[in-house]
Amino acid sequence: MRVLVTGAHGFVGSALVRRLLNEGVACAGDVTKLLLVDQKADAIPTDDRVTFIAGDFGAPHTLDSLLPEPVDVAFHLASVPGAQAEADQALGDRINLHGTLALFERLARQAEAHSRVARVVFASSVAVYGAPLPPQMDEHTVPKPTTSYGVHKLVGEQVLADWTRRGKLDGRSLRLPGIVARPGWSTGHGSAFMSAVFRAAQLGQRYTCPVAPSATAWWMSRACCVDNLLHAARLPADGLHAQRVWTPPVLRLEVQAIVDALADRFGSAQIDYAPDESIERLFGRQPPLADRRAVEAGFQRDGTIEALITHALADD
Repeated sequence: MRVLVTGAHGFVGSALVRRLLNEGVACAGDVTKLLLVDQKADAIPTDDRVTFIAGDFGAPHTLDSLLPEPVDVAFHLASVPGAQAEADQALGDRINLHGTLALFERLARQAEAHSRVARVVFASSVAVYGAPLPPQMDEHTVPKPTTSYGVHKLVGEQVLADWTRRGKLDGRSLRLPGIVARPGWSTGHGSAFMSAVFRAAQLGQRYTCPVAPSATAWWMSRACCVDNLLHAARLPADGLHAQRVWTPPVLRLEVQAIVDALADRFGSAQIDYAPDESIERLFGRQPPLADRRAVEAGFQRDGTIEALITHALADD
């Protein structure tokens, strides 16, 4: 099985690559070739199955290097983070919109050239819902993106669903929340505070959080995220709904609950609060979410706040 991962050096991508090398897509050993693409990589896995290409995943020369032969499964994770895409419209358009469409089109061509339909797992985002959010959300909630990042993710979902309808791709899109706990102090993600509270407590450092302690957010660990990406790839195509989009279950928790649990884990958590209205509006007023189709399809959440913290810090 030939597998492609874009954004392979990223926070989620690097964990996914490790899992693919260890357990495969459907079973251990089924990955015969793992094609990785990202802007750069500090450490490439030392495995004969791995080929790494540095560059923009949607650029024609990069696609030529990555896809001289068809692939069986593609995980499309690469993107410019939301806050960065909003600050640099040209960059966001080039990578998140035009790059994604170019990748999907190139993968779809292999169905015509090789009679081989690629299974494509697309890391979409809850940003497609926009802000403010309704009091309750489920699988019928209509996306109304209010950022360029959200618009680009929604376009990607719809184009992937259309290629799937045409029989050229076998698409699956997951609307992912903020994933924790990213290393260091991320600046490109509007939801960076979600990881920062983890790191501050872990390192015993003081941190000023840009949302109120009562702010509610959707939480998912990197381990759980990778579980859900792999589950999406493993779902049989028969019987999947036409749009092939799911919002996986999340833990909906107040920031204060996370901080208290981190203080219990590490002995203290030195968190101050200076709410920023724009950040809290987008990431700190998230309502109850119950996507029945995602639950029925077998997607999972971390379970408990203690499990979330354990999973989020497991790879450190």
